[in-house]
Amino acid sequence: MKRRTFVRTTLAAAAAVSLPRRQSLASGFQEAPQAPPDIDAITGAGGQITLRGKDIADLAARLRGRVLLAGDDWYEQARQILNPSFDKHPGLIVQPTGVADIRMAVDFAREHDNLLLAVKCGGHSASGQSTCDGGMMIDLSLFRDVRVDPIARRAWVTGGSLLGQVDHESMAYELVTPMGTVSHTGAGGLVTGGGFGRVARRFGLSVDNLVAVDVVTSDGELRRASKDENPDLFWGVRGGGGNFGVVTNFEFELHPMQRQVVAGRILFPISRARDVLRMYADYAPAARDELSMGFNVFLPPGGEEGMVGLGVCWSGPESEAERVLEPIRKLGTPQLDAIRAMDYVALQRSGDYDDPRARGSYLKSGFVAEMPEALIASIVEGLEGDPRRLTAVFMQQSGGSIGRVPNDATAFAHRDAMGNLLAAVDWKHGDDPSEHIGWLKQFWARLEPYTQGFYTNDLEVDATAGSINANYRGNYDRLVQIKNKYDPGNLFRLNANVRPTVRA
Repeated sequence: MKRRTFVRTTLAAAAAVSLPRRQSLASGFQEAPQAPPDIDAITGAGGQITLRGKDIADLAARLRGRVLLAGDDWYEQARQILNPSFDKHPGLIVQPTGVADIRMAVDFAREHDNLLLAVKCGGHSASGQSTCDGGMMIDLSLFRDVRVDPIARRAWVTGGSLLGQVDHESMAYELVTPMGTVSHTGAGGLVTGGGFGRVARRFGLSVDNLVAVDVVTSDGELRRASKDENPDLFWGVRGGGGNFGVVTNFEFELHPMQRQVVAGRILFPISRARDVLRMYADYAPAARDELSMGFNVFLPPGGEEGMVGLGVCWSGPESEAERVLEPIRKLGTPQLDAIRAMDYVALQRSGDYDDPRARGSYLKSGFVAEMPEALIASIVEGLEGDPRRLTAVFMQQSGGSIGRVPNDATAFAHRDAMGNLLAAVDWKHGDDPSEHIGWLKQFWARLEPYTQGFYTNDLEVDATAGSINANYRGNYDRLVQIKNKYDPGNLFRLNANVRPTVRA
């Protein structure tokens, strides 16, 4: 199903240091601009520091990209992420155009008392980890490029690229690699957390298709990591999130696949929720690898009637689609049947409109090994609508090729799950969110006993260190060793953080 279909999210002014002024600095044909004033900033450990305007100007002069401060023309746009509930103001924003810029930004953050550092790709972080107050944001929106070699079946993807770019370039040769379900998601965030997608049951998670990565680690060095080179870092990046540095390049294996798939969604009245979820519980674990199928139960705002639906993508032969979808057809006549042959790239973009940035949101998630009748009852009986919010429960299917990889083969540790269960609410931005969030927490308490851990990319804003550590399961100790080696000062902490146990 569409990864975020029902999570519909879209300081005093200082002198700005931006690209046109730095070009003047570099050319020498115009008078250098005056250095910005000193600014107050925050370290990763929460300490207060002052960044000298001269140091900021020096950083700007060495970059090809931009350095933005509050008051700059681009600052307001750059600081925003998808969920407007996180309305934060970084002390400075660096928009690199290449690896050299990223290295300089990381050096600057480390050398200034481990300045609080956030890294933003597409801005989809559910817990707001891609922005910060008072620290540095590295915004990778100017660092986007995808190159495909159709003969070698490889794609090289720069760290700030969006998933839709990868689909667009690779599908031009009828090649594919699993890449989420919303095209404006950033590759860096999705992939390092694991990387589900509509063809993941067939070809594995995004991390299972990685051949190599280039990473700028906390010491500012660029390291290549693969099974043969820095293999510990390669293992950790595949599911350990942003704990070890900024990934500047991903190299993916691509797979042949026809461009046309049979996909879409089918909707029934919410009164049929038990029937649909029971069918899903029986059929989803045994489904063929080429079938991706997720359920959703939702209550729209405004008091409209709720619905229960299935989102499917069949990437096998079109001639076999009806036989594979037969268990769904046996549910009877739906209110909407939008399953049809369609272009895969268009399908991957089809959820984009469900992510408006004018709504706040909050979600809970957990992996489930099965869907017993008691879980189905908890979902159906506990779900409550509210005219002020959208309320939803949905499942992101796992299994297939994902489950045939050992839990310790990569840092992603939930290979044995049937799927990722999520509950979400969203509300009009500006409304008081406390009642909506409080209700969801109470509702989730009914579902949580049936779950184990959570998808790293669904990290909650109030997650504890204990829950994060436990979520890595048997891989946690190994992740700590890698963290100690590549980020002993915990510069990269705005993530599902693995805390180092050594002093830098």
